[in-house]
Amino acid sequence: MSQNDPQWGGRRNGPPDLDDIFRSFKNKLSGLFGSNGNAPQTGRGGGIAGAGVVLIVLGTLWVASGCYVVDERENAVITRFGSYAGTVEKSGLNWHLPWPIERSEIVRVTEIRRVEVGNDAQASSGRDEAMMLTGDQNLVEVQLEIQFTIKSAKDFLFNNRSTETTREALGNDLVKQAAEAAIREVVGKNKVDFVLNEGRGKIGDDTKELMQDLLDKYGTGIQIARVNISDVQAPNEVQGAFADAVKARQDKARLINEGRAYANDVVPRASGMAARLNQEALGYKQQVVARAEGDASRFKQVASEYAKAPQVMRDRMYLDTMQEVFQNTTKVLVDQKTSGNLLYLPLDKLMQMSTNQEPAKPEAAAPAAAAPAAPVAAQTNPRAIEREGR
Repeated sequence: MSQNDPQWGGRRNGPPDLDDIFRSFKNKLSGLFGSNGNAPQTGRGGGIAGAGVVLIVLGTLWVASGCYVVDERENAVITRFGSYAGTVEKSGLNWHLPWPIERSEIVRVTEIRRVEVGNDAQASSGRDEAMMLTGDQNLVEVQLEIQFTIKSAKDFLFNNRSTETTREALGNDLVKQAAEAAIREVVGKNKVDFVLNEGRGKIGDDTKELMQDLLDKYGTGIQIARVNISDVQAPNEVQGAFADAVKARQDKARLINEGRAYANDVVPRASGMAARLNQEALGYKQQVVARAEGDASRFKQVASEYAKAPQVMRDRMYLDTMQEVFQNTTKVLVDQKTSGNLLYLPLDKLMQMSTNQEPAKPEAAAPAAAAPAAPVAAQTNPRAIEREGR
């Protein structure tokens, strides 16, 4: 009995019931396939035809439900009755058998994902995830950032289990657990000075390598792209002492650099001075050797002449020696043989005055003054005066 029956109140002004809707839909489908759309189809044959059309439409929609789109950054994992059937890497429109036969799971494989470790003051488990123990039994706080991608969509979906509800949270949780285990092992193998100062790059590389080994061992399908140590510091209680130690190391390095700079400045100058002194000594050596060889050669000549005329050579040697001795000294001639006034003759000054007066005479008077110049020269010549004294 229909709800529009008068016994039920006859709600003729209300919406049509389900029978009317189904009958109207069947009439429209019959009109599309060539039946007379003005009169409703009745009988057993018309009902079967309408049901077939509905099944065809539903089947078409069911088959079309297997279509899916894969982006360039994505892979599609196909499962058949829950088991792995294949991975589709081709981007664009693809198709698989409709549900419940096959299903597709889209995974972003080229997207760079980031996870931070140690930035939270307190982990959910009640421990400080940034606090770590070094190899020399010191505590440090390490904060790091991990960048990773999905290298195998199949392994990422089928080999990982976690309490997280989403795939995004699943990957972050796996990477975070691997990072905590790896960084603690790496920090535990190094001393605190190395961890706090020059060891950040090496610690990051070692952590990345160890994380990748762990993730590959369990077949997670995750590829670690980069591990960046964002901050390493001592606990707040001992930061002052560590700061003093760091400053002392910096002062040590600065003084060493200053010493090296001073050495680089002094050593080249000292080397140059040593080379110059060496050259001067070599030149002096050559000069002394040449002088000694010359003296030896002259001595040999004098010895041969001395053998021929000993007295003459003695006088000559005496005069040459006196000339060399008195050449740069003031000479005064005193005559002791004469009685009366003492004769004082400053020979050097007289000879200097005579030398200065000769260039001042005119050229025309030079021949006339040449004749009386001989007696004057004879009077001022020390050897002549000495011979007269004898």
